[in-house]
Amino acid sequence: MAIATYGHTGVDWENRLDIERLRSERLARLKAELEKSSIGSLLTFDFHNIRYMTSTHIGTWAMDKMIRFSLLPRRGEPILWDFGSAAKHHQLYTPWLDQAHADAGSNGHAPHHNGATGVGARAGISTLRGAISPSAGQAESVAEKIYEVLKIHGLENEPLGVDIIEPPVMFALQAKGIRVVDGQQLFLAARRIKTKDEITLLTTAASMVDAAYDQLYEFLRPGAKENECVGLVSKILYDAGSEHVEGVNAISGERCSPHPHVFSDRALRPGDPAFFDILHSYMGYRTCYYRTFAIGSASPALRDAYTICREYMDKSIALVKPGATTADIVKVWPTAQEFGFANEEDAFALQYGHGVGLSIWERPIFSRMVSLDHPETLEEGMVFALETYWPAKDGFGAARIEEELVVTATGCEVITKFPAEELLVAGQRYFGVNGPLNTTRASQSHLNTSTFNHIGNGE
Repeated sequence: MAIATYGHTGVDWENRLDIERLRSERLARLKAELEKSSIGSLLTFDFHNIRYMTSTHIGTWAMDKMIRFSLLPRRGEPILWDFGSAAKHHQLYTPWLDQAHADAGSNGHAPHHNGATGVGARAGISTLRGAISPSAGQAESVAEKIYEVLKIHGLENEPLGVDIIEPPVMFALQAKGIRVVDGQQLFLAARRIKTKDEITLLTTAASMVDAAYDQLYEFLRPGAKENECVGLVSKILYDAGSEHVEGVNAISGERCSPHPHVFSDRALRPGDPAFFDILHSYMGYRTCYYRTFAIGSASPALRDAYTICREYMDKSIALVKPGATTADIVKVWPTAQEFGFANEEDAFALQYGHGVGLSIWERPIFSRMVSLDHPETLEEGMVFALETYWPAKDGFGAARIEEELVVTATGCEVITKFPAEELLVAGQRYFGVNGPLNTTRASQSHLNTSTFNHIGNGE
C-alpha cells in the first residue's frame, strides 16, 4: 500500500497527511455500514466513535464521563451535542459539520437549540453519569433531542443503534417508543480497515514510541523505579506532541510472572527482567507497543524465555497476509496450559492480537479463546498488534514482545521499529579484573540452585 511520508507538520512540497480526506473517508465508511444495515440511525456516546463520526475532540479529561453524544441518521449528516461552550467552539472552528447540512438542503435541518447558529454542532449534555438528579429530567431531555431529529428524517420508528449508553437515557428513549439496538458492531466494522491517512497517523504515533524507548533504554539502571520510567516516557511523548498517554505498563523483576498489567514503585535491581507497554495517541491514533529489557545482565532462563517469545512472534508475523485468518495466526501460539495457565480465559491477552486505531482494541481480535471457532479474515489496510509472552523457567522473570503491523497487498509491514530481534541489556557495563562481565550470568536466576544455570527450553 502506498503511504505518505511522515512528519509532524504539513508541507507544500511533499505529500503527507490529508486532513480533509481523513474526515470525509471515515464518515463515508460509517455511512456505508449504516446504509447496508437494518438500523435507521447511529447514536454514540463513545468519544472515539464520536471522533470518527464528527472529527471533533474536547480532550481526554471527559472520556469516561459520557457527557457528549452524536447522531448519524440514515442518508443524513452527523449532529453533535457537546459539552457547554465546546459547542460554540465547534460552530466557529468545525465548519464541516454545518456545511454538510447546508449542502444537504433544509430537509436535513433539525431545529436550532439554545440560540445555536449552527445545526451540526449544538449544546447538550447527558446526565453526568447520574450526577444530575433524575428529577431534573436530563435523560428525558437527551431522548427528546434524539427523537426530534429522528422524526425529521422519518426514522423514529426504525431501530436506533447505540454503542454505549447510560441506563436512564436508554429507558427514556424506549419511553419515546424508540427501539434501541446494538450499534457497536457497525462502528467496529467501519473502523476495521484503515484509510491511507489513518495508517500515516498510526505510523507516526509508533515512531514517537520508538523515540521514547530509545531514551528509556538509556535511563534503565539499578535503583530506577517503575513509576519513574512511566514519568519519563510520558514526558517524552507529550514533548513530542502526544495527545494522550493512555498508559505505560512498567513491569519488572518478580512482578513479571504472572503479568499484573499495572506499574508500581518497585526499584530495578541488577539482572532484573523489565518489560514495558507504551500506549498513547497522536491525533487520536493509538499505540500498543511492548518491549523487554534485562538490567545489566540476564539469566540464561530469561534469555531462553525471550528467544521463545520472539520465535512465536516471528512465526505469527510470517503468516500475515490478505486472506489469512486470525485462526491461522493463533494456531502457532502455545495453549494456555503450555505456559502455566488452566485455560485460555485465564491466559487471555498474553498470546494476543488486536486491531489498533482510535481505540487500543479494535477488530480483528486474535486469541485462542475465540479465534479458532470464530476466525476473522485479514484484509489489506488492517492495522493490528500481535503480542507474545513467555515465563522464564526460573519462575522469576518473563519476556513480552509486541509488534504493530499493517496488512499490505502481499504480506505485512512492521511499523514498530525499536529493536526487539534479541533481548537487549540496558544499564551500565560492569568490569571485573578479567574484563567486562558477561551479559548472560547464571547467578541472575535469583535461585540458590544450579538447576537453572543451563540452557533450557522454557518449559
